[in-house]
Amino acid sequence: MLEFGAWNLELGAWSFKTAAALETALRGPYYGEPSSSDPEVSEELMRKILVTAVLAMLVSSAAGTVAAKTAPVARSTAKPTVAAVSPFALDRTAARNSGVNLEVLDLALSAVSCGVASGDLDAPPTLTLIDYSLPSTTPRLWVFDMRTGKILFKELVAHGRNTGDNMAERFSDAVESRESSIGLFRTADTYVGHNGYSLRLDGLEPGFNGNARERAIVMHGAPYVNADVAKANGRLGRSWGCPALSEAVARQVIDTVRGGGVIFSYYPDAAWLKKSRFLNCPAPKNPAAITVATN
Repeated sequence: MLEFGAWNLELGAWSFKTAAALETALRGPYYGEPSSSDPEVSEELMRKILVTAVLAMLVSSAAGTVAAKTAPVARSTAKPTVAAVSPFALDRTAARNSGVNLEVLDLALSAVSCGVASGDLDAPPTLTLIDYSLPSTTPRLWVFDMRTGKILFKELVAHGRNTGDNMAERFSDAVESRESSIGLFRTADTYVGHNGYSLRLDGLEPGFNGNARERAIVMHGAPYVNADVAKANGRLGRSWGCPALSEAVARQVIDTVRGGGVIFSYYPDAAWLKKSRFLNCPAPKNPAAITVATN
C-alpha cells in the first residue's frame, strides 16, 4: 500500500505538470474551451485529456483491487449453532429447585439421546438420575417422567460399602468389589430375593457397569436408608454396590421405573467422562430426526 501510495502521488504530480503545460500552451486552464484558431493544439489537447482520463480510470481500478487483496477478511463473532441432541423436554426449573445439577441432567439427557439414536435404547418412559457427587445424607436420586417432564421422586440412595463413607469416592465394575458403578443402565424385570422386592439392571457401558447382572447390582429397599440412620451415623448405611432405597418408597419407585426405564449414575470420573460412548456420541445419521428441547 505504501508503494502504491507513492506511485499515486507521482502520478498526481505528473498530472499537475501536464495540466500546467496545457494551461501555458492555451493561456488558460486545460479544462476550458480550446481555441478554435489553433486546431493542432486543440487535437493535442484532446489526446492528452483522453490519456489522462484513461490513466485515472486505471488508477481507480488498481486501487480497488489492492484494497480488496489487502483488507482483512471479516470474521463472524457469533458462536456456531450446535443442534441439541436431546428430544426430551424436562421441567428444568423444577429440577433445579429440587437440587438437581442441571449440567449433570444435561449429560444424562445427552447419554439417553445417544442410546436411542444408536439403537441401544428404546425411548424410555422414565429417567432415574443418581448424582453420586453428593453426600449420601442428601437426597440424590430423582425420577423424571420423560413424557410429561415432571419429577416423580426425589429420594435418598445408598452407595457401595467400598465406594466411600458419606461421600462416594471409588467406583468399579469388578465382581466382588462391593463398589457402586457409574454410567447408563436400562431397567429390566423385578423379582423377590434376599433384599425383598428388587429390580434387575442391565449395564450398558462395559468397563464401567457391564457386569451389573453378574454382580447382582439391583435396585432394592434397605433398612439402612432413611433420615434417622443418616442423622445418627453421619451417613447412610452402605450396600454391596446396589443403589438401595428407603424401604418406605422402594416398591413404588421400582414399579414406576421398571421395564425399559433408564438409570444414569453420575460421578465426575475423568476416565468415564472421556471414554463413555454415550457421553461422546457421534453425530446422528439422520440429524433431522432429532428434535430440540426448548425449555
